[in-house]
Amino acid sequence: MNSNQSKPAAAYRSPLDISAIREAAKNMDDGAVTAGYQGNRDEILALLNSALATELVCVLRYKRHYYTATGLVNTPIKDEFLEHAQDEQGHADQIAERIVQLNGQPDFNPATLTQRSHAEYDSSSDIKAMIRANLIAERVAVESYRQMIEKIGDTDPTTKLMLMEILTKEEEHAGEMRDLLD
Repeated sequence: MNSNQSKPAAAYRSPLDISAIREAAKNMDDGAVTAGYQGNRDEILALLNSALATELVCVLRYKRHYYTATGLVNTPIKDEFLEHAQDEQGHADQIAERIVQLNGQPDFNPATLTQRSHAEYDSSSDIKAMIRANLIAERVAVESYRQMIEKIGDTDPTTKLMLMEILTKEEEHAGEMRDLLD
């Protein structure tokens, strides 16, 4: 048989125990969480729900700043606030979806949102104060995500990858807010 021909199917042996994988997959109650999942689900769900609260507070803060920033000269800054609010909403949606994939319940309770958030809400009316508040919040998010990624390690690669992607965007946001201060 030359190298261009494949071996007969009977000769192929997977290095994985496919029979065991197929049997374990029949336990459908756990959805995406398989027997091989190594993360501490309760801890990861708690981390994700605090991240969800943080993103939701950030959406509200950016939206408030978007609607209350005044003056024609501030239009580009307002547009930046709106774009960031939309990005933060996208992050919240990703996090909520991951919580559900891990068989958890996303916590959208408005009564406890600010207590669970890493970032703070801001009601500044001065444009520079708004930018500073957003920069601080982005820096809080960057450090929070960095620590979550470190804590999760390699036990939950899907959650880690999602958080790394969000972290990248938060770093971008922090840079943009810093640029607006100049």
